[in-house]
Amino acid sequence: MKKKLLIRLFVESDAGAVQTIIHRGLREINGKDYPAERIEEYCAYFTLEKIKSQANSAHMYVAIADDKVVGTGSIAPYWDSKTESILLTIYVLPERIGQGIGTAIINALEQDEYFLRANRVEIPSSTTAVKFYQKLGYSPKNGIEPDEEGLIRMEKIR
Repeated sequence: MKKKLLIRLFVESDAGAVQTIIHRGLREINGKDYPAERIEEYCAYFTLEKIKSQANSAHMYVAIADDKVVGTGSIAPYWDSKTESILLTIYVLPERIGQGIGTAIINALEQDEYFLRANRVEIPSSTTAVKFYQKLGYSPKNGIEPDEEGLIRMEKIR
């Protein structure tokens, strides 16, 4: 029997679990694609305060399974635009990847008002996640080569 997955808006008490998911995703998944120093810089960036701040400026969601936060993702206006948005910090617990959680998070983000009002939605993707986002209809914006941050900018034109 398939376990029920709930996607809901982030609440402040989720911050610790979200931080753990992001840090584990960076170290265990993205660590294959990037130098350890960069991974640790990203982990240092995602403090509890940064996560709470992002939740205040974006619409942050969490995926809940078995009463536990197992994934997260956010959507925000792209540089304060009313016609462009950006998906950020989309992570799933490494042991839960491949169970549809990431797709459920993207589906929830694509129902959010910031997505629905946008003509274009961008995702700064890790190398690892490019194929996942392509399956969901996102295309590389400037080709498949990573930018100076090591990210591949993906987009969906609506």
